[in-house]
Amino acid sequence: MGRLYRWLRPDERGLIAERLVEGASIGGLAARFGCSRETIARVRDEALMLRRRAEHSRLRLTFEERERICVGVARGESDSEIARAIGRHRSTVGREIKRTCGERWRYRPLAAERGRAVRAGRPKSGKLASDPRLLAAVERGLSGCWSPEQISARLKRMYPDDAGMRISHETIYRALYVQSRGELRRQLTAQLRTGREKRKPQGQVPRGARIADMVSISERPPEVEDRAVPGHWEGDLLVGARNQSFVATLVERHTRYVMLAELGRDRRTEHVIEALRTQIQTLPSHLTRSLTWDQGNELAAHKTFSVQTGVEVYFADPHSPWQRGSNENTNGLLRQYLPKGTDLAAVGQLELTRSPASSTAGRARRWTG
Repeated sequence: MGRLYRWLRPDERGLIAERLVEGASIGGLAARFGCSRETIARVRDEALMLRRRAEHSRLRLTFEERERICVGVARGESDSEIARAIGRHRSTVGREIKRTCGERWRYRPLAAERGRAVRAGRPKSGKLASDPRLLAAVERGLSGCWSPEQISARLKRMYPDDAGMRISHETIYRALYVQSRGELRRQLTAQLRTGREKRKPQGQVPRGARIADMVSISERPPEVEDRAVPGHWEGDLLVGARNQSFVATLVERHTRYVMLAELGRDRRTEHVIEALRTQIQTLPSHLTRSLTWDQGNELAAHKTFSVQTGVEVYFADPHSPWQRGSNENTNGLLRQYLPKGTDLAAVGQLELTRSPASSTAGRARRWTG
């Protein structure tokens, strides 16, 4: 008996492609739509080609180029002739044919495309998993409470002529937070200054009331940007346990010099500007030119602070921590000595001034260069 076939409508072909992506079997779809398994397989291959074209990288061969290679092979053309026709190097054509079938006359574009999909999905070992020496060096750094950035820079200094001992800080973070292959011991995440075991999604923070008469960072003098002139500061608050204790941090942009001001449990603007004024007035006038702060209400009385100290105050844009990069990075370093969950009200001003935290920024600058 002859086999019965029917044409699939475009909407049916689209529905089949969606079900295939969801994991439906070819046999089940053939029974549901009343067609052969070969028809479902053709729909799958067509969907694969369409997806491949949409996601194609210019560095990879397209299915059309593979079809042209097949035509060239059938015509008896050399690798160089085929390469000129598709605008590729002749070695690319030669490797493609050898990798796919070994024998030139067996080359088929669809089989080559399927093989590419299989190779692209193969499990790949990470850089740390394949290099025990590099893995041991990274673990030693994390055990010593170094940040991934410090480890990356330190390895370049320690092994200037060994390209194998190079790793980016993002690769270390990925091994700690993303990959689950045991490349880095999970307990090492506790050695990071943040102390958290996974990255937290950053949701939208509602904007508070606008500070009166604030001057935007866009109006800050150009000399502040290039860090050539000392005296321009960035500031923020470190928050302690249960958001009930605080320390004000000041970082000079040129020298990265750090000053800490005790606030106890009082973050009212009057108390904050008084603590900042006390710290600022210990410096010569030529080292107190400007202060950049975020839009927290603790500096709502910035006009009073400027009149008392002569320091112009500028406010960064909302949700733009990179505009105060020196202060944000320093606050992260300070968490090694004043970790989250600490009652900062129990730390007095004398202890803040004498503690290693006051020289953290300078030490980190020497480590990372």
